[in-house]
Amino acid sequence: MDIIPCIKWVQRGVAKSIPDKVKLSEDELKRVIEETKDKIDLADDEDDDQEEEEEDENDMEEEDDSAKNKPNATSGGKRKHQEDEEEDIEAKYDLQDYDNDDEIDMLKGIGDLTYFASNEEDPYVTLKDEGDSDDEDFEIKATDNLILVAKAEKEFCCLEVYVYNEDLGNLYVHHDILLSSFPLALEWMNYDVGEDSPGSFVAVGSMEPVIEIWDLDLVDSVEPATVLGTKAKSKGKKQKKNDSHIDAILDLSWNSQVRNVLASASADCTVKLWDLSDGKPVTTITQHKDKVQCIKWSPSDPSSLLSGSFDKTVKVYDCRNPNQDCKSWALDGEVENVLWDRFNENNFYATTDKGYVFYMDKRAGKPVFTLSAHDEAVTGICQSSSVPGLLITTSTDKTMKIWDIQDNRPSSVLERNLKLNQLFCVDACPEAPFVFAVGGEKEIKVWDIRESAAVRKHFAPRAPVGVTMEGEGDIKEEMEQAMRDMMIDKEEEEDVNTLLGEGASLGPTPKKKKKKKKRKKGNKQN
Repeated sequence: MDIIPCIKWVQRGVAKSIPDKVKLSEDELKRVIEETKDKIDLADDEDDDQEEEEEDENDMEEEDDSAKNKPNATSGGKRKHQEDEEEDIEAKYDLQDYDNDDEIDMLKGIGDLTYFASNEEDPYVTLKDEGDSDDEDFEIKATDNLILVAKAEKEFCCLEVYVYNEDLGNLYVHHDILLSSFPLALEWMNYDVGEDSPGSFVAVGSMEPVIEIWDLDLVDSVEPATVLGTKAKSKGKKQKKNDSHIDAILDLSWNSQVRNVLASASADCTVKLWDLSDGKPVTTITQHKDKVQCIKWSPSDPSSLLSGSFDKTVKVYDCRNPNQDCKSWALDGEVENVLWDRFNENNFYATTDKGYVFYMDKRAGKPVFTLSAHDEAVTGICQSSSVPGLLITTSTDKTMKIWDIQDNRPSSVLERNLKLNQLFCVDACPEAPFVFAVGGEKEIKVWDIRESAAVRKHFAPRAPVGVTMEGEGDIKEEMEQAMRDMMIDKEEEEDVNTLLGEGASLGPTPKKKKKKKKRKKGNKQN
């Protein structure tokens, strides 16, 4: 199944306006090819081993079948005759040298005619070349957001870097990065590993026990800028203690206040804190008893880390001593996502595979409220960047829902099937408070929820200064409602005319008189 497992927005103004392009030397290209070949050979060897095991298990059956289905001399002769015919055809039509024909000289025979490299150089051409639109698309403007989209398809996995411009309504793939394994987590970082300088990078967690970090200002990269952790070279080999995860990376969270720290959650039931200045883990947290599905650094407290696990608990750590200073809450269901409330530094959200959203206060032992949000797992949750109370959830039940949780009294504002089948992730645009990106099966959707009249009406009083709450959707929805009203009136009139008889009509005057009489009668009774 082709899916979009994770999405991440990148704020405006951090990407290079003109990204660099990779140009590999002959030696570098040779090295990459050899390393890739080694990986392919290793994968082939593992496949061969698996096939040999399956063959050994079926040896007895194959021996019995071979006696019954042994090929005879006649079939072998037919195969040999067919091969001879194919060789004769190749020799007759010289198919072996088909691709080696001399190239045709397109300039041969034109005599002394003068030609120019472009229309700009030719003085006799008045229509000059126009600028290439691809060059404009390659440039990243200060008003552009990037959207990082992890995509898993049958044949390959990749990271697509989209450009989104709210003012122009543009959305297109700027470039993509080929990934070696199924992606499970994305985290943007404004930190160049080992250089201790700003940059635009994405950390990728996958089914492998390592974290790949890619430079987003570099196009046509064939390998990550750096890799955190190591892979076990053989099945029986153990990795060094505290050196790396030993199972898939399920989530990542970068500490924007302590910029050289990255947290990773793994299926090996641990959380690791990485020092990006030297690319090594400095702390391993072992508080969970099952796979650690999600983690988030507090946006206000640089030492506070939140995690959720398949063991049906959420935990908050003081990372100055995380294995000792830890608070825990038991929830009803495996935890899918955790999220700090950007408008209340003490509170956070946790979603479960049973469709619930829990809103917690880290100072209290019970949830502030529990919301039965979906019929299936709540796979995504995010808040508006600047509208208090605006919460978005997505689910494998194929719906996206918009909630108002102001004053801890959650209410549903809108439910929408985005036609993406199951939904796996959602993220909010950092600068546009009503724009969200959703990932489902095969595709993403970037949706400005102000298209809904219900959303505009509900959140208009809380809209930030300068954000308009009017749009084309108003006119469209008003016209649709007017058409619906006209159809209802027309149907009612046709029904009444049918009852009165052919050619009869019911005008507005008799209708009003009838209503007036009813009111008088009612007054008399009172």
